[in-house]
Amino acid sequence: MRSVFSYYRVIMIKSMTGYGKAEIFLESGKLIVEIRSLNGKNADIGIKSQLIPREKEMEVRQYIAGELTRGNIDLFVNYEQNAKTLAKKLNRELFSEYLEQIVQAAAASGADTGSMKSPEMIAAIIKIPDVLETPKQELSEEQWPLFFDTIKDAVTALNQFRSREGETLYKDVAKRVKLIESYVDEVEKYEQQRINSIRERLLSKLEELKIKTDENRLEQEIILYIEKLDINEEKVRLRQHCKYFMETIDGESNPGKKLGFIAQEMGREINTMGSKANHAQIQKIVVKMKDELEKIKEQSLNIL
Repeated sequence: MRSVFSYYRVIMIKSMTGYGKAEIFLESGKLIVEIRSLNGKNADIGIKSQLIPREKEMEVRQYIAGELTRGNIDLFVNYEQNAKTLAKKLNRELFSEYLEQIVQAAAASGADTGSMKSPEMIAAIIKIPDVLETPKQELSEEQWPLFFDTIKDAVTALNQFRSREGETLYKDVAKRVKLIESYVDEVEKYEQQRINSIRERLLSKLEELKIKTDENRLEQEIILYIEKLDINEEKVRLRQHCKYFMETIDGESNPGKKLGFIAQEMGREINTMGSKANHAQIQKIVVKMKDELEKIKEQSLNIL
């Protein structure tokens, strides 16, 4: 039998799990963009930043969806302003308003208004909320192209991460598909033994019940019964599904969903084989197949 692994691998699969980071130094500080993704049925994109202008969000979402296709994706942006731009600014108008109110209150009560302008009083006013303001983290329109380029760099880094993870996934599922194929070959070693065992069991039961039978009719009935338990079609279809699985993973760019469907078909054949087995050793092999298939299904959920 020609191995499914003799096919030339054309396309490298990607994992849906990944992480990417990029940063750029601006005059006012450092911009850090991080993006991460987990497996998901569609492109579910969350933007965890207020630095991206609302009118630019759609552009960012469309770009990420186009590059990453699927997954639960979160984009984070951190803007580390330098000491000069981060310094708090005095709200002079608010400061003057508070000072004026204090001086007026002192005058109305007959207190010395000169002391109201002492360093101690000034320090007390400065502590009032909003008198000292922290500059808002804002990027100018001119900086947007650099910002967007940094997002692109982070997405590229995530894609590279996905490719590395995809190589690991490929090796794992390919190994397990090959194991299932080898188990099908192993089942065939017990086919004749299984048929003989079924025949002997039926004859033994009839002898135990002391039932007189027509030998020719009995032989026909045994043959019909054994044919109902025949698993040759299941073996053929399972091998075809294994071959199709590998052709798909080698030849399609984003095969994750399709691989899941093929794995379901593989499961049907394995289950039918198990229900028809009537042989202890074959049942053990079927359990091994199911174990490998479950791991294939788990990994396929993370394949893009």
